[in-house]
Amino acid sequence: MSSMNPLLKIAVPPTDLAMTTALRVLHLEANPQDGDRIEALLVEGGLSCAMRRVETHRAFTSALNDGQVDLILAAFSLHGFDEGGALAVAQQAAPDVPFIFISAADAETRCIEHMHRGATDCISKEGLGRLIPSVRRVLREREARAARTQAEDALRQSEMQLRQLQKLEAVGRLAGGLAHDFNNLLMVIMGQSQVLLSEMGLDHPLRNRVEEIQKAGERARVLIRQLLTFSRKQLSGSKVLSLNTILSNCESMLRRLIGADIELTLRLSVDDLRIKADPIFVEQILMNLVVNARDAMPTGGKLMIETTSVDLDYAPKYQVNPIVQGEYVKISVSDTGCGMSPEVQAQIFKPFFTTKEEGKGTGLGLSTVLGIVTESGGGLDVISEIGEGTRFDVYLPRAISEIEVPADENVLVQSLEGHETILLVEDEEEVRVLIRDELRKLGYRIVEARNGIEACLVATPHIGKLKLLLTDIVMPGMSGTELARHLRVIKPELKLLFISGYTDDVGIGAGDPASAFLQKPFTPEALASSVRELLDMKLTTRTRGDHQPEAGEQSRSVTRS
Repeated sequence: MSSMNPLLKIAVPPTDLAMTTALRVLHLEANPQDGDRIEALLVEGGLSCAMRRVETHRAFTSALNDGQVDLILAAFSLHGFDEGGALAVAQQAAPDVPFIFISAADAETRCIEHMHRGATDCISKEGLGRLIPSVRRVLREREARAARTQAEDALRQSEMQLRQLQKLEAVGRLAGGLAHDFNNLLMVIMGQSQVLLSEMGLDHPLRNRVEEIQKAGERARVLIRQLLTFSRKQLSGSKVLSLNTILSNCESMLRRLIGADIELTLRLSVDDLRIKADPIFVEQILMNLVVNARDAMPTGGKLMIETTSVDLDYAPKYQVNPIVQGEYVKISVSDTGCGMSPEVQAQIFKPFFTTKEEGKGTGLGLSTVLGIVTESGGGLDVISEIGEGTRFDVYLPRAISEIEVPADENVLVQSLEGHETILLVEDEEEVRVLIRDELRKLGYRIVEARNGIEACLVATPHIGKLKLLLTDIVMPGMSGTELARHLRVIKPELKLLFISGYTDDVGIGAGDPASAFLQKPFTPEALASSVRELLDMKLTTRTRGDHQPEAGEQSRSVTRS
């Protein structure tokens, strides 16, 4: 009949090699006196142990299957087992647990043979003095094994983080490289559609279709900006704005985004909630959270967006930099969808993580949200249960400043027409033709060139009348900044208007009052306004030809096939 001793836990001195948690020992021994003697020996040796003695094959197998064993001590010869047969049972049920035979003196030689089969040690009952050192060695090996496992886990985690960083870097390079070409295409799409709209009457039968083209181009521009935001290649245009106004303006777009089977409710605060942020980034937060909610309700449901002001006196769960306590604006996006498990919630903000089937999601949406929110000085909380829906709470610092109105909305509308001579340099023909035609409509005389080298040649006969250089920055052979320097040597008072689809070029010419920059894609109105503003600018007596590129304005050129 099997018997079981009570669990015995002895505190271990801090200097002892034994682990502070009790060593769980399974002792296969039919003789209770031998069991008590070995247990007392371990306690006297200063080891913290939880002993469990069993006698039968069935009890031994059951204890092993429980999985709560750190060390096995077993008699070599025992009824119900072949000689040394306990080792085979243990290797099958718990192969990673150390196994020490405790044998009679006459069986020690045969017992040692089993060490070649995987036993950790073999100790005779007459030589139990070796038991404590042997167990201590087991403890050291267990600690080393745990440390090795921890180091391997840390290494795997580091490798995963490295791969994620490499993915992010690749996305950044891809985004920066493609943005220029996409923005050139959008220049043509949005520019030409704007031209058509300006020539169409309000009752033209095709006007709605052209407006849809314009809207699609605008959505494409936002998507490019979102990718650049995620790769940290898009500068923020933060300003004080009304959160309720942004939500109201986005409502129709959000309704089209979620479809007719989802009921959308906006519950906006009666207070005028103001934040300092880039309006495009706020729209991206809303779109990503709404898309996430829509995908969680494939058969329809309810979606609510709420805004309120809160005094935040605790740290939201999801943040990168510690946020200060104070008054915040809270945007809550809640759905009645499928909800998320804690395991999924722990990974939702990781780049490229997605629960959607292949081809249905990039895994960048929520990581982009987290990036925008934390860079704005805010944080997020998420509440979700399987089958109960999900709520995202976004906290952004509340602004008390007046809402910033674009400068061109505070001035009287002035004539954008002119008669000056402008040198237009753009290697993309469709973009060049669009700009040329729009400026000619306003009365400007346009001299055009496909690249910097050609521009130097065609500018010579017109240099006396030339008032403005309008040039792309990245072109084959000679960059726009190099071209500007060459022409400024000949004509120091020449005004400069740089255009580019690369967001890295933003800010070029900022140190020169006779210079400006336009980010592609831009509207014909924005182009005409920038041109007129530069040409009308009264300059001081400073020498215009001494301008050197700023730190971020290094000359760049590309070779295209």
